[in-house]
Amino acid sequence: MILSGAEINNRMGSQIKIDPFSEAQLGTNGYDLTLHNELLVYEEVVLDLKEPNRHRRIEIPPTGLVLSPNQIYLGRTVEHTETHDLVPMIEGRSSLSRLGLFVHATAGFGDAGFKGYWTLEMFAVQPIRIYSGIQVCKILYHTLEGEVQQHGSSKYQNNRGIQPSLLYREFGRSEDDQQLKFEFPTQ
Repeated sequence: MILSGAEINNRMGSQIKIDPFSEAQLGTNGYDLTLHNELLVYEEVVLDLKEPNRHRRIEIPPTGLVLSPNQIYLGRTVEHTETHDLVPMIEGRSSLSRLGLFVHATAGFGDAGFKGYWTLEMFAVQPIRIYSGIQVCKILYHTLEGEVQQHGSSKYQNNRGIQPSLLYREFGRSEDDQQLKFEFPTQ
């Protein structure tokens, strides 16, 4: 079952936290999340599942930024969310997908107990100009059947910004390896 907008509002502060929160972004069955002004792009020609991949950060200027096709752009939501005893899920807006912009490739579901910003896997079918602050996706909340085990530890739990893939950790790479490869100045 998906929570209605009214029920999301009723559960704010207990099972659901959204910061910042605006009732204007609350819909009939979800809450619209907005795009932050920072993106991350990989610098590798070939991405490696077993290795940390170099990346750089770019800022979306007030005049917008044109996204190129065949490039993954990682963005994030302005809103920090926290969910307990529910399954959060994000879905892209149909108005954006009708322009050929997809905001999540496959990772739309979060875990019960997730706390953090949502990293968006943005892909453009053709060149498109985007702007920070747009309502980029909707967060929905599903109820769970059975005992809920809170999401305790994860590669992406309690993030403070855009998260590149941390899949390499599943292959035994250490935090020290990550630190050495990711010390780049932000742009």
